[in-house]
Amino acid sequence: MQRVVAIVPARFNATRFSGKPLALLKGKPVIQHVYEQASRARLVDSTYVATDDKRIYDAVAGFGGNAIMTSERHATGTDRIAEAALSIDCDVIVNVQGDEPFIRPDMIDGLVGMMLADKRASIGTLAKKITDEDELLSPNVVKVVRDDEGFALYFSRSPVPYHRDAWTGLREITLSDGVAVFKHIGIYAFRKDDLMRFAALRENPIEKTERLEQLRALGAGMRIKVMETMHDTIGIDTFEDLKRAEKWLNTSL
Repeated sequence: MQRVVAIVPARFNATRFSGKPLALLKGKPVIQHVYEQASRARLVDSTYVATDDKRIYDAVAGFGGNAIMTSERHATGTDRIAEAALSIDCDVIVNVQGDEPFIRPDMIDGLVGMMLADKRASIGTLAKKITDEDELLSPNVVKVVRDDEGFALYFSRSPVPYHRDAWTGLREITLSDGVAVFKHIGIYAFRKDDLMRFAALRENPIEKTERLEQLRALGAGMRIKVMETMHDTIGIDTFEDLKRAEKWLNTSL
């Protein structure tokens, strides 16, 4: 039986929203919402927060969660969970972003189930069909193209694949009939050995160009399987996002 853990990377000094993991959302820290959602996944045996900040560590311990202190020098959350995973007995690690308090447990379970079922996948992730033209054109929404078996061919900030017949020029890029584009949902599952391999890789030129670390894995020949989901997530990058999330919670209860 393979052991599966979820690890939530969390740092205090985020560029756009310092202290975000401890910001209160409906009376609880954002990091607690994420932790509790990940813990509800049926296929996850244990959940951890990997942090470089004692305030976050103490907050997680305060609500009864598992926390691991990591180095302050990590450039990415993936590097942080790789350090944390070294001390955990596990086979599959799910990287749950610390600013995704509305991640659904069934999204995590679907991702884990895919990894357990297909041994060819070094990494697993999710994608959702784009239905909003603003997302189609936004460089902040990452798009993914898959092969016939669901493995990623490429990730980009541009609209891909480019529909030559439907889009006669850059100003004609719209979600017309028959045009399917998928956006990447930033949750990953790794086999432990592959996570360690990935963390040891250096940035490659295409990753530096797009500023997408998953391109480092593709460039090194690692296979990323992408499962389609019908669900979206609401990330919190700014204080304004937090206020919108609070309003959404108040109106949905």
